[in-house]
Amino acid sequence: MHNFAFTKINYILLVIGLAIVIFGFILMSGSGTTEEAFNPEIFNDTRIKIAPMVSLFGFIFVIVAILWPSKKVKKEL
Repeated sequence: MHNFAFTKINYILLVIGLAIVIFGFILMSGSGTTEEAFNPEIFNDTRIKIAPMVSLFGFIFVIVAILWPSKKVKKEL
């Protein structure tokens, strides 16, 4: 039997956290301002407030997924 550092629940939580981070970056994306025209959408609340908080939550979720304790703890004497 192999002793892996992560269990199945760790991998599931890790994928969920990465999906949240990717979703936050997608919320931040969009067209920018060019030299010909100013785009006021770059200062949208979604881009400057909500999306960074979503990404930060995703990064924290990834850290929790990595540190999630395993149920299989061997007690050695």
